[in-house]
Amino acid sequence: MPRPVTLFTGQWADLPLAELAPLAKQMGFDGLELACWGDHFDVQRALNEDGYVHGVLDLLAQHGLKVHAIGNHLVGQAICDPIDERHKSIVPAHVWGDGDPEGVRQRAAQEMMDTARAAKKLGVGVVTGFTGSSVWHSLYAFPPTDQAYWQRGFDDFAERFSPILDVFEEVGVNFALEVHPTEIAFDTATAERALEAVGQHKRFGFNYDPSHLAYQGVDYVGFLRRFPDRIYHAHIKDVWWNHGSGEVGVFGGHTTFGDARRFWDFRSVGRGDVNFEAIIVALHDIKYAGPLSIEWEDARMDRVFGATESAAYTRKLDFPASDVVFDAAFAKDEA
Repeated sequence: MPRPVTLFTGQWADLPLAELAPLAKQMGFDGLELACWGDHFDVQRALNEDGYVHGVLDLLAQHGLKVHAIGNHLVGQAICDPIDERHKSIVPAHVWGDGDPEGVRQRAAQEMMDTARAAKKLGVGVVTGFTGSSVWHSLYAFPPTDQAYWQRGFDDFAERFSPILDVFEEVGVNFALEVHPTEIAFDTATAERALEAVGQHKRFGFNYDPSHLAYQGVDYVGFLRRFPDRIYHAHIKDVWWNHGSGEVGVFGGHTTFGDARRFWDFRSVGRGDVNFEAIIVALHDIKYAGPLSIEWEDARMDRVFGATESAAYTRKLDFPASDVVFDAAFAKDEA
């Protein structure tokens, strides 16, 4: 059967889940990838409040929806990042605490461990998220930056995430890093290096999102074929590139999304430059059977219109895999 088409709720966290669930069904979705912010999924309530998890599942079931993954990107960002005032606005108050940077990183790590436990309690096998990075700021290698400097960043990631991944292993849940600028892995080469850093830990894999690879010039279909056993979840998200006025490059020019000068911008699914047909074929080839989770972002478009259109586009795009060899009918019967 074709894969379920789901909605990542992160960009809809201004809506209560009780309001979003019927809307998601109306827009054509089979289920949700619940964000761990807004009121969509609360990790600590899931672990400490009787009936909370059942209440979430019952609410979704009332609208014919299932939950296939939870996403805790915002907390994950604080695990390896240099912490500044921007992080205060995205992490829970109990993670921010007094704002001491190392304390924030340590509390974020504990919250991610708890996220694995909450996912298990919810009955899902994947947590999508970010890691942050202590070396992202050195992306452009000036002042002169050697490999030892960058390796310290991967070592820091391994030191902070290995205990987290061990908890994921204890509860039988996978962590799927969304390979993305500002994370320890943002292209194929750094994804390989991140895997090496954690010793190929079986619980560390990727939330595949072509939009973050494509505008960089990374072979986003090749990424699937490079990591066939590590694609734990997949986002359907579109982007266009080589547009704009020529005044802004790949680094974004400190402009906001939707600025007409930008070289690249996120687009509603099917309206950008991503080759989703090639992606679906590659997902079949690597035997990916998980959901196709639409992360809807388009600064120029009404989101209900865009998400509805994206769900229909994705459902039409996907197709059941064949269980026969199509040219076997030409073979002669030797019996």
